[in-house]
Amino acid sequence: MLRIGLTGGIGSGKSTVTGILEELGALVIDADALAREVVAADTEGLAAVVERFGPGVMAADGSLDRPALASAVFGDEQARRDLEAITHPRIAARTAQIMTEAGPDRIIVHDVPLLVEKRMGGNYHLVVVVDAHHATRLERLVQQRGMPEADARARMDHQASDDQRRAAADVVISNEGSLDEVRDATRRLWDDRIVPFDANLRAGRVTRSAETPVLVDYDEEWPATAARLAERIGAALGERAPAIEHVGSTAVPGMPGKDVIDLQVGVPRLADADDPEFVGALAAIGFPRIDDYRMDHPTDDLPDPMLWIKRFHGSCDPGRVVHLHVRELESAGWQYALLFRDWLRAEPEAAAEYVDVKASVSAEHGASSEYAQAKAPWFSEIWPRMQSFAQRTGWQD
Repeated sequence: MLRIGLTGGIGSGKSTVTGILEELGALVIDADALAREVVAADTEGLAAVVERFGPGVMAADGSLDRPALASAVFGDEQARRDLEAITHPRIAARTAQIMTEAGPDRIIVHDVPLLVEKRMGGNYHLVVVVDAHHATRLERLVQQRGMPEADARARMDHQASDDQRRAAADVVISNEGSLDEVRDATRRLWDDRIVPFDANLRAGRVTRSAETPVLVDYDEEWPATAARLAERIGAALGERAPAIEHVGSTAVPGMPGKDVIDLQVGVPRLADADDPEFVGALAAIGFPRIDDYRMDHPTDDLPDPMLWIKRFHGSCDPGRVVHLHVRELESAGWQYALLFRDWLRAEPEAAAEYVDVKASVSAEHGASSEYAQAKAPWFSEIWPRMQSFAQRTGWQD
């Protein structure tokens, strides 16, 4: 089951996008609607709210008097926490029930206004943010919803910033233009990414994209992308993955490289990575294992292949190529990946040299499998320099 978290600032037009996705076949779960459902008249949730806040929060018709409840919790942090303790478990249980009843073949879109504020991004395969400029959202709230401008500004100021939402987003859909433009953007997302992602996920199939260029300009989004992926992996594996690191070219600020996010997951014992529950947890969030890759390239002074064994997972997401290296903590491969990254970060000349090597090798071999083999001699040459850097700086992983 592909789970998409969808959010956006108040007035951004989330409901427009969720409506389009529903038309295309997604099952939309509206968190706000469930929040109202669990405290509807004659529910256990409403009874618990009345017990905590008193009969003054119940309307004459037996429903929840929302303005009265808002007054009861306004400015009272403990009251807010008490209310959340009543509503959040019930909302979560109802959400889980809907997902279970939907079956494994449905694509779920979970519309959560406070997804970013509650740091929920790790619960989804993709996070989609519906975006509109601050002024546009303010105008919609005042003119279309009739909200006083001061109230609209206050509501907007209490939500995550635009930058925070974009950092949490795998996909941003702009809702500045016409309905047709939003519809086209949403349909492209559905056809080009969501549907094939869902098919790959259910088949346990890694995305096989066209050859990725060896060198593209550094992308300022790479670190945020790696952080989102690491959060997702950490949420799925928990204590089984005590360390997750962004490594490879995309982890070196300013350095051109292949548009592939390399992450390494540290496990206490490599055998832990073979546990069916471990493998299954990664597959369930879109990272199936690829058994063809089980070895890093040994260095000259550590030639024993047993020191360089790893496990490797790819990504089901057609919109983001990911290489997931699972290595034993403190193993040769684990330490090499971190030292290489930190050396390139600290030594701009080394980073420039690596870019030159990749450009030269790719000119001769392209991005074929021979490319990696052709780079191997350079990695052997730089190992003493990396060791010298580690000794000189007191480097530790």
